[in-house]
Amino acid sequence: MRNILIVDDDQKIRTLLKTYLEKNQYSVTLAHNGASFFTEFNRSVDTLSLVILDVMLPDTDGFALCQAIRRRSNVPIIMLTASSDEADRVVGLELGADDYISKPHSPRELLARIKAIHRRTGMEAAAPPRYHRFGGFTIDNVERSAVDHNGTLVPLSGLDFQLLKYFIDHAGEILDRSVLCEATRGRDAGPFDRFLDVQISRLRLRFNDCGKQPWLIKTVRGAGYVFAASVSSSHE
Repeated sequence: MRNILIVDDDQKIRTLLKTYLEKNQYSVTLAHNGASFFTEFNRSVDTLSLVILDVMLPDTDGFALCQAIRRRSNVPIIMLTASSDEADRVVGLELGADDYISKPHSPRELLARIKAIHRRTGMEAAAPPRYHRFGGFTIDNVERSAVDHNGTLVPLSGLDFQLLKYFIDHAGEILDRSVLCEATRGRDAGPFDRFLDVQISRLRLRFNDCGKQPWLIKTVRGAGYVFAASVSSSHE
């Protein structure tokens, strides 16, 4: 579960956080006051992984919402405040908040706090990595794109990316033609089907893997293909 509910009366902040978190593979729901919060919370309480509460709201305050959440759920809570008053932070934590961030704050800092809470609660371990790196190339699973070590975009079609992603997910495994065709086209390779060979040739060309000794996708005679590069994966 990577579903976050953000409650803040500042539209710019809501939009900024939603855009940033969604780029980092979170699903984000927004509320602008106490009434809209209860609507969204009641609808999604069983699937939420975290709630972000602004202390100051037009029809209530974050402290009251924090208490309401704790009466029904143990979902992690991060509170936001424009006040530097230590008493506000203490009250929020005593009411059941898991963390506190003072405004203004950067989306990057908030993301780090979210990840820290999810690691403690065991949620972050289930999150798929966004980036894969091999041989100086970086693959972005959200943008479905690839760049080289200079940051230059590698041109990939949708089928190119789908095949590459399957290879990455099964790096080091020998994959036969039928498995690869099923993964990319939803059907087995026929005896005269050259589609897969064309796709692999294109991938090799895109990643400078041409020549007699390919370093990325190796042919295993009589068995299939293997993604031979060493892959590292991360969320950032």
